[in-house]
Amino acid sequence: MNEKWSINSLMSSFLVSTKKYSYTDFLPFFLGPVKISLSKESEKNIKRSQKYLLHNLKENRSIYGVNTGFGNLSQIIIDSDDIEKLQINLVRSHASGIGKPLGLGVVRTVIFLKLLTFAKGYSGVSLELVKKTIQLFNKDVLPVIPKKGSVGASGDLAPLGHMALVLIGEGEVFFEGKRLKTQLALKKAKIKPLSLKPKEGLSLINGTQVSTAIAIKTLLDGRNLLFSADIAGALSVENSFSSRKVFQKRIHDLKQHPGQRMSAKNIYKLLNKSEIVHSHNNCSKIQDPYSFRCIPHVHGASRDMFSNAVNIVNNEINSVSDNPLIFDENLIVSSGHFHAEHVAMALDSLAFSFSELGAISERRIHYFMKGIQGKIPPFVCKNPGLDSGYMIAHVTSTSLASENKTLSHPASVDSLPTSGGQEDLVSMAPWAGLKLIQIQKNVNRILAIELIVAGAANYLISSNLKSGQGTSKVLDILKKCCSFRKGDRSLTSEIESVSDILSSGNLYRDISQHLTLE
Repeated sequence: MNEKWSINSLMSSFLVSTKKYSYTDFLPFFLGPVKISLSKESEKNIKRSQKYLLHNLKENRSIYGVNTGFGNLSQIIIDSDDIEKLQINLVRSHASGIGKPLGLGVVRTVIFLKLLTFAKGYSGVSLELVKKTIQLFNKDVLPVIPKKGSVGASGDLAPLGHMALVLIGEGEVFFEGKRLKTQLALKKAKIKPLSLKPKEGLSLINGTQVSTAIAIKTLLDGRNLLFSADIAGALSVENSFSSRKVFQKRIHDLKQHPGQRMSAKNIYKLLNKSEIVHSHNNCSKIQDPYSFRCIPHVHGASRDMFSNAVNIVNNEINSVSDNPLIFDENLIVSSGHFHAEHVAMALDSLAFSFSELGAISERRIHYFMKGIQGKIPPFVCKNPGLDSGYMIAHVTSTSLASENKTLSHPASVDSLPTSGGQEDLVSMAPWAGLKLIQIQKNVNRILAIELIVAGAANYLISSNLKSGQGTSKVLDILKKCCSFRKGDRSLTSEIESVSDILSSGNLYRDISQHLTLE
């Protein structure tokens, strides 16, 4: 959680090279078109690798997927005259994805990750293929890649097949804001398709790039969620008249979990100078419910799981994911570098950790529904009975939290053999990522509801007590999109408005102008 970024300082051009990248570097890919270029070192690596491949073919050595069949057909030797046709056939047959298309940010990331693997020089593809891919990318001719069809092993074959189709002038693309047949888009962009050379079809469809790109998106979105959870928790602590004392540093220094310390520090900061908090310093209440006093322990655990996932995904970003791998003239090895088990397990761990953020948030919302004696009426409304207040908003948060319980079932523990049993244990990483995206959307909305309810509670506090250094800024933002004075009303638009503020990162950025969050 130490990575910092500012949209104003984001890179607009990227180098395809052997340099190390972090998931945070990919934020611009999700904001709009970027430009990429190829390093001289990468050019040398690519040329060298292709040279080794062609040498082995000249020596009539059998190379998996190059002059043999694919998967369970690997024992079939392909005639030399059909080697290039094999690569085209691989691309066409593997483009079997279904469902709605991946977002353009994910697609840009997929392509760049694929190029990063090529740049390391173990794939045997031609420099022409790499430059053509860069040309298409820079003109923002982006393949339509269906979401579903990959098991996250033997490569993300189906979605990458759709990516590869574009290079040979087939399939569909997004270009100039429209979904077009590739042939028409290439004509408009004045780009010619290419013929695939030995191994190029196989290299294009092999690898974990789709799984990793989806994982990058979940990390970028997840980072905002972790901050949002602390902010929502702080506002609830303040306006439920809960204790700030339990978040002080000396308490959390007794535990060794860095995420817990960060979360506690954030909430303590957000509540600094809160007159509401100070107003009940000497009250008779012994302790608050778990969902309040244990916020650092739950949010912190999610933060630590997030940090672990970051390490795994960053490693995958900077790894070679292809098959077979070409090391030199005498060593070409068919291994398992297309398998996304690491990514799948990281995504699964994020699924249940983010689900817990939603679960504890729903519990805090529930606490307000009961009313706070002498201070806040039931369901946080002025006229309980005549008004229902936030009763059904809480029901909505409950339904989302319950959905997340089902969606949190780990994808990586389920496996069905594919390719006639040759690929007999798969990762299911893409599905792990896709359902995590839905979990995160649900949590985002639960947190939005919590913020609205806590903001409404603040409005009902009879005295003119000031909010904290951070929470006062949150209330200023909420008042712009929430009609606390109106009483009962449809809350859908308010929930969606606050949810949009959270998912955009604007709430975190606005607060960060006044205080530093961990």
